[in-house]
Amino acid sequence: MARSREDGPLVARARTGDEDAWRELHRAHARRLVVWLASLPSGDPAASPEDVAADAWLTAATKLGEFAGSDDDFAGWLFTIARNVLSNRRRTAQRRRTDATAVDGTDPVWGTSPSPEGAVHDQDATRLLLAHLSPREAEVVACVDVVGLDVATTATALGMTPTAVRVARHRALGRLRKVLAEEA
Repeated sequence: MARSREDGPLVARARTGDEDAWRELHRAHARRLVVWLASLPSGDPAASPEDVAADAWLTAATKLGEFAGSDDDFAGWLFTIARNVLSNRRRTAQRRRTDATAVDGTDPVWGTSPSPEGAVHDQDATRLLLAHLSPREAEVVACVDVVGLDVATTATALGMTPTAVRVARHRALGRLRKVLAEEA
């Protein structure tokens, strides 16, 4: 397969099986991928953001030979894979129609997260605010404002143009300002 863009050094090393390169890619993207997935409605109570992220990493490892691009492009490609995994899980959950069981809030382990991104993951307010938006707008806001992806990477991850990302974000933030003003 002829590559249209030059591969980044980490991607090139990972493609040859270099474990250190995979660790660096994982270190650069794993946390924000899980935070982003946690901010989106999964539609499947049995699917944790960590499980979806693990499936995305496995798919990325399997299909790395098909990827062409820089180390920065890798993030958009990985987020696209994760989005597709999440969509597949949503469809599966709809077919299975499983229901979540009540969580015992007295369990001392429930809701704790030793990592800094746990602050976002554990905030129901973020998910409640995103619920006021369309799914597309929620994904854009989660990518750009929750996990800090740039517009180009967000566009790649969500299969949108950069202009569509900026427009969706603009509309979403306006909608969220109205929601917050009504609640104040």
